Amino acid sequence: MSFSPKEILKFVEENDVKFIRLTFCDMFGNLKNVAIMPNELPRAFEYGIPFDASCITEGCSDLLLVPDISTLSVLPWRPKSGRVVRFFCALKNTDGSDYVGDMRTELTNYINQLRLDGYSCEMGTKCEFYLFELDEHGEPTKIPHDKGGYLDVAPLDKCENARREICLSLEEMGMSPKSSCHKHGPAQNEIEFRESEPITAADNMVHYKTVVKSIAAQNGLFASFMPKPLPDEHGSALSISISLKKGGENIFGDDINAMPNEGKCFISGVLSRMREITAFLNSTTNSYKRFGIGYAPKYVNWSS
Repeated sequence: MSFSPKEILKFVEENDVKFIRLTFCDMFGNLKNVAIMPNELPRAFEYGIPFDASCITEGCSDLLLVPDISTLSVLPWRPKSGRVVRFFCALKNTDGSDYVGDMRTELTNYINQLRLDGYSCEMGTKCEFYLFELDEHGEPTKIPHDKGGYLDVAPLDKCENARREICLSLEEMGMSPKSSCHKHGPAQNEIEFRESEPITAADNMVHYKTVVKSIAAQNGLFASFMPKPLPDEHGSALSISISLKKGGENIFGDDINAMPNEGKCFISGVLSRMREITAFLNSTTNSYKRFGIGYAPKYVNWSS
């Protein structure tokens, strides 16, 4: 969506918005935010909002949060009176230059370069999570919310109401959930998103986790995105599909037996770097416990 600062300020006034969350990711992909009041929004658009960045990155004192106007979204689980909205932000140095550790800006610049080279890219994501019971103190346990299995329905699937609320909240926020279901593990769930350009897909996936955790908490549950939360059950995955076109034409072609050379190069590039990709995307001990057990991940390959 394309808005002007003036239109945003009018929306904030007319919709009783009282808090604006300026969100960003740290170097480890954790979502962070600073909340400002509506009268600070004009300054945020023009100059950025400063914050102490020394606690999230070494060798850095203050940085500026500059809202990306196109990412305005109302948080539907917050009260209607005194609404809360959020923006994703670019991280800037105090002189206004791009902060080198801002991965969102890096991705934006890379995608813009791809466009100049004639390419367009879309990405689809689907991400699994478990829902666990809470104890009498409201702390998470390792007890799954149900004992359902793959594509089960109620009453075996006790997660369907939470999934429904999650999908409705995502849709209300302007995201695009495509489907949802119960997965192989007990109380394991998956929500799939429609394809979108890479920045939007990344933004949606980061905020998706917040939505899931918030709605789960409202239902008296704890949502876990750990790759392998239960040692004897299926692990949870993040699956990414990529569509790549050049001049509007699919680089992989329509006939698998006559794939253009450019499509073959793309696939071989991914396969040749799979060791590095695996190490980068599976950076915790818990990630490695998931390998080779259950349905995925088990193979490095390609097929029609």
